Amino acid sequence: MDCCWCGTRCAENFFTESRKHPAVKILRQIPSIGPLRAALLLALMQTPHRFRSKRQLWAYSGLGVETHHSAQHRYVDGQLQRSKKPPQIRGLNQNHNHEMKEIFKSTAMGASRCAGPLQDFYAGLLTKGIKPEMARLTLARKIAAITLTLWKKGGRFDAEHLKSQAA
Repeated sequence: MDCCWCGTRCAENFFTESRKHPAVKILRQIPSIGPLRAALLLALMQTPHRFRSKRQLWAYSGLGVETHHSAQHRYVDGQLQRSKKPPQIRGLNQNHNHEMKEIFKSTAMGASRCAGPLQDFYAGLLTKGIKPEMARLTLARKIAAITLTLWKKGGRFDAEHLKSQAA
């Protein structure tokens, strides 16, 4: 079947080319990341080295939490003191790559439904009393962090990392 705008078989070429890249084999080790998600991650991220830390990947993917400070210091009796008010949480960042967010959120949704180490991690969050939508966000952030770590270091997925890594 030909593509509607270029007259070629774009999807087939996309998968054929993505299979040649060694990163796809690494990304496919992560539960719930299949050939399509691995190819899309490869196309969107291009290289994991553009992100120094998982927090930068979270912000790029729309999984980073934004906080707001109105004033960190105030004057009390003529002395400058640090304010004791905690920063206000404004939600997830709005300026992000929407496709990346969709990949990680859909992966987390699938992983929370299918038996495996990621579902066990999700169930553990629920037993701690975390709301399901926050548990899915934590799972999506965990998957993003694992993706970045495995792709950078070229290792193998190990379910033990779920316990030791901070989300």
